[in-house]
Order: sequence, then C-alpha cells, then structure tokens
Amino acid sequence: MKGLGELERTVMEVLWAREDAGRGAATARDVSRALAGDRDLAHTTVMTVLDRLAKKGFLDRERDGRAWRYSPSESRESWVAELMLGALNETGDRDAALAHFVRSVSDDEANVIRQALLNLTRREPPA
Repeated sequence: MKGLGELERTVMEVLWAREDAGRGAATARDVSRALAGDRDLAHTTVMTVLDRLAKKGFLDRERDGRAWRYSPSESRESWVAELMLGALNETGDRDAALAHFVRSVSDDEANVIRQALLNLTRREPPA
C-alpha cells in the first residue's frame, strides 16, 4: 500500500489542485509559492520532497531548462482507490469488510456505487 507522509501529502495536494485547475506541471518554485501561506518551508525542503515523490513513483518529471516540472503520476481518486484496496487486502474476510463498508456509506454514495456497478456490467466484453 503506497502511503504518503504529512508533508508529501501536502505537496501532492498542491499538484493535484493544479491539475484539477488545468494548470499542468509545476516547478519546485511553484509548489513553494503555493505552500508559502500555509507553511514556512525552505525551498530546498520542497525540492527534496518533490525528488522523493518522483523516486517513489508518485510524480512524473521532465526537464524545463535548469528546473524540473512535476506532475502527478496518477489522480487523487486513483491513489485513494489504491489505498482502499490495500486496506481491503489487510482483512481476512474481504466480503465482510465490503459489506460493512457498504452499510456505512450515505444514500448518495450508495447511488454512486450502484451506478458504477451498473456501468461495469454494461461494458462490452474484450475482443
């Protein structure tokens, strides 16, 4: 199960928000500026966290002159789904865990699950 530390999660949230806003990849300076209001972090700390996240596979990076531009390797939703599946793998009884989870969701969330399952069953079989 891929986990993130608190600072790593904060940096990922900045990059996911940029992606959601259609602003694309960010430099370490962009991330530092985005975090400046909330946290007093040295620019080198942000660079280290970005490098670590890239090495862990959370970020893709490409050269832009002397700087790197970073973008998330996967969406926030994909990462959360991976965490949920990892947690499900930790139980000895997946069926019981799934049933308990489904009983705990709101009506709106249950409708989302129903629609996702309906869409899954409507998919054409692979050729």
